Amino acid sequence: MSFRDLRNFTEMMRALGYPRLISMENFHTPNFMLVSEVLLWLVRRYEPQTDIPSDVETEQDRVFFIKAVAQFMATKAHIKLNTKRLYQADGNAVKELLKVTSVLYGAMNTKGGECADLSEEDSSKFKFDLVSKIADLKAARQLASEIISKGASLYDLLGKEVDLREARTESIARPLEINEAEKVMKIAIGCVLEQVQKTKDMLNNVALDEANLEAKIEKRKLELERSQKRLQTLQSVRPAFMDEYEKIEEQLQKEYSSYIEKFHNLAYMEQLHEDFRQTEQEMFEEAANMLLMQTRLKEEEQHLLQGGNNDSDVEIQEDEGSSSEVEEQDIMRQHTTETLLRGRAGARIVGTMQGGDTEEEEDLEDSEVDLDEDEEEDDMEDDSMEISPSKSNPRARKPEPLEESDNDF
Repeated sequence: MSFRDLRNFTEMMRALGYPRLISMENFHTPNFMLVSEVLLWLVRRYEPQTDIPSDVETEQDRVFFIKAVAQFMATKAHIKLNTKRLYQADGNAVKELLKVTSVLYGAMNTKGGECADLSEEDSSKFKFDLVSKIADLKAARQLASEIISKGASLYDLLGKEVDLREARTESIARPLEINEAEKVMKIAIGCVLEQVQKTKDMLNNVALDEANLEAKIEKRKLELERSQKRLQTLQSVRPAFMDEYEKIEEQLQKEYSSYIEKFHNLAYMEQLHEDFRQTEQEMFEEAANMLLMQTRLKEEEQHLLQGGNNDSDVEIQEDEGSSSEVEEQDIMRQHTTETLLRGRAGARIVGTMQGGDTEEEEDLEDSEVDLDEDEEEDDMEDDSMEISPSKSNPRARKPEPLEESDNDF
């Protein structure tokens, strides 16, 4: 059994529509049940009305089943099967099963091809493809010319048969001459001797070539031994530059370790710088938010002061509430100034090589001037609140005019 036969058998059975999946591993060991099932299915596929017993439990039943299948195939399909191989039910049985499956597979393919041809003929009934028939036409013309030439030569030879028959009968009836036969035999013997001499010369040349080849082989062996000895001596000798190479290798290892350490330190420093930059950015944003809050508080305060000028009576009644609001605003301002001072203490000073102030420095100076002005205003307001606690808005109300000094006396 070959792998190709087993593969072809499984593929053919699958194409024929065998319901069970046949693997290539099923025939490594004897499997009579599978072989009997396949044989019965093939026989019924070939002729569905066959009456072959499917009982293969005992040894006699198996022998009878194999004989019946072999007889059926021999009489109906003219296929000779080896019953001994079929009874073994191993890889050798595949070759016998392949005989039947190949016949059924070929019939299926031819039937499919004929159906396809008929359908093509029906579809293209009035079409004739001349291009596909050119090769057949050339072959037919060549065969026709050969038939004509061979027929003419045969006719001529048959016309000469009368004369040739007489010459043939005379040559047959003539007695054999010993001298002529002896000459012919001598000539044949000479040719044979010449061939023998040629073969001997070739054998001698082969012997000489063999001796030359042996000499060359011995020479190459000696060269190989010398080169091997030289290689051993070179391997045993330590090169002069090996010490320097080892020193340089040690230095390279040290440099590499220092490079790794510096690289790690640089990465760590970059990470710290990035963290510091982020914290600084957050502080600047917080300071900007506080400045914005302070401006909003100033606007609200001015709005309240303007409202107080319009209605002085309401201000007198609401002195206590306004004084509490002012105190709360003062507390908020102190808190904002403290946070700004902390942010300035932790801020980084950035400068350039060129003269003049940059935009950032101008912004910082403006913010500092605003803060100083706000602090002075807050101090003045606190002083005014201490002097006149009953008045909620000393800026809005004008001071009363002093009486003349003459009236005092």
